[in-house]
Amino acid sequence: MRAIHATVAGGPEVLSVVDVPAPEPGPGELLVDVAAAGVNFIDTYKRSNVYPMPFPHIAGEEGAGTVRAVGEGVTELSPGDRVAWASAPGSYAEQVLVRADVALPVPAGVDLDTAAALPLQGMTAHYLVASTFPVQPGHTVLLTAAAGGVGLLLTQLATARGARVIGLVGSAEKEALARGAGAAEVIRYTELDDLTTELPALVRDLTEGVGVDVAYDGVGKDTFDASLASLRRRGMLVLFGGASGQVPPFDPQRLNAAGSLFLTRPKMADYTAEKAETRWRAGELFDAVAAGTLDVRVEARYPLAEAARAHEALEGRATTGKVLLVP
Repeated sequence: MRAIHATVAGGPEVLSVVDVPAPEPGPGELLVDVAAAGVNFIDTYKRSNVYPMPFPHIAGEEGAGTVRAVGEGVTELSPGDRVAWASAPGSYAEQVLVRADVALPVPAGVDLDTAAALPLQGMTAHYLVASTFPVQPGHTVLLTAAAGGVGLLLTQLATARGARVIGLVGSAEKEALARGAGAAEVIRYTELDDLTTELPALVRDLTEGVGVDVAYDGVGKDTFDASLASLRRRGMLVLFGGASGQVPPFDPQRLNAAGSLFLTRPKMADYTAEKAETRWRAGELFDAVAAGTLDVRVEARYPLAEAARAHEALEGRATTGKVLLVP
């Protein structure tokens, strides 16, 4: 089968197409024909060795497809079933092994492209608004990269919970997308001379001087200080990504001085550690898609062999919504 190797740690150019033997499912595993693989920032972190990895390795860990074969002990799923997953290493391939306990059955009302686009970014958005900082009616939310894959989903989920979302975007096109997802206010960072001082000032103007209850920041280094300064007293900064780079070492006394603030750096594995919790998150998302109350925007589909181009687009912030690789 064809797969995408990250040959050494580096930029998108280290991704290459290779022919490798098709895997065989072991106990508790599914062999799945991949219909589409999701492209995510975590893939770029592993490719560049921000998250240490062995090299070479087959990239990717999210996708959706059809079960081809099952391993010993698998009784809940059968060949022909449609499944999605958020954590199956080696998903940039024509076939992948998926542990049966992390496979997400795809309901009839959801197509496989949508199913591939939803697990990682969708469950990330879900745990952020439902668990990390449980959004309630009346909360005001600041969201960086509001037109990104997580951003558009998080905006819809937070708005459905009764929150007012202030989104940060980089263009008129992205502003329109963020507003279409439900953002009440949108700020274009490209129109600010000094993000660190001007964004908090604008946020306080929009919140009668109070600040936001929570800032969800997936951009990282470039927006961290501005997000922190936009919080109300005892507000929370949820740093869930580093699209612009990782945040430098941080003095916790800053939280004290700024109003007894909270800071957390969550990861999805800690919010999907149990099968029941994972199925609950995915089930709520799939149900919302099937009911037409959650829109999943798939912006670009690249052939598997063009994985490097997909990574370039993602890291260059040239994308909105979801990017997929199609074998």
